[in-house]
Amino acid sequence: MKYKNYIFDLYGTLIDINTNEWSAQLWKKMAILYGYYGAEYTYKELGAEYGRLVDKEKRAVMRRHPEYTVIDIKIEKVFRRLFTLKGVKPKKATVLEICEVFRCFSTKYIKLYDGVRELLDTIKENGGRIYLLSNAQRTFTENELNMLGLTPYFDGICISSDEECSKPDAHYYQILFDRYGLKKEESIMIGNDFRSDIGGAADFGIDSLYIHQSISPDIDGELRSTYTIMDGDVYKMIEILFGT
Repeated sequence: MKYKNYIFDLYGTLIDINTNEWSAQLWKKMAILYGYYGAEYTYKELGAEYGRLVDKEKRAVMRRHPEYTVIDIKIEKVFRRLFTLKGVKPKKATVLEICEVFRCFSTKYIKLYDGVRELLDTIKENGGRIYLLSNAQRTFTENELNMLGLTPYFDGICISSDEECSKPDAHYYQILFDRYGLKKEESIMIGNDFRSDIGGAADFGIDSLYIHQSISPDIDGELRSTYTIMDGDVYKMIEILFGT
């Protein structure tokens, strides 16, 4: 086996998902929910404040981490602040519930791509270790990993909101490698984003496998992958990586 460590992106690679965080219907429901707790907003006001607070938190993270070129935020801070702006002091559990409801309301569908379980099982059967390096929110992703039965497969998980750093920043890759003691020559990055997953891996100095899915960003630069699958067929990863 050429690789010992298989590092996966999540959305668009293992999980097929479609979300819309800016629909009027979503924000109307969220405004009702905030009203239940005494934080009264019109839906337009709530959506506007959410956007403003996201931008404000991004600026704060950039000040804390000037060494990072690509940052992320903890979205729960934004949902908490939406309460306190209206004089409401929410419990931690309430804020987490708001995050979960927001994700549920904004998700049109979520499912595993065909072949994902077979791929992960094959890696494990061949003695490989599986890691997650995802640009995502912990409050959303942890539930989805559990719901879809993916959590037990991973030997290590890095989520960008925890680290306030995102792919393709080399610092984010380094966090994963330092935390779990990985070696570059034993590792491969697998993802559907030519810049974050593949460009980031190339800059960091590890091999990569690119799989193009319908939600993949357009390729508007050099695709620097070691292996390439352009038709979204996850089963082809098994063929490429294990020759079966």
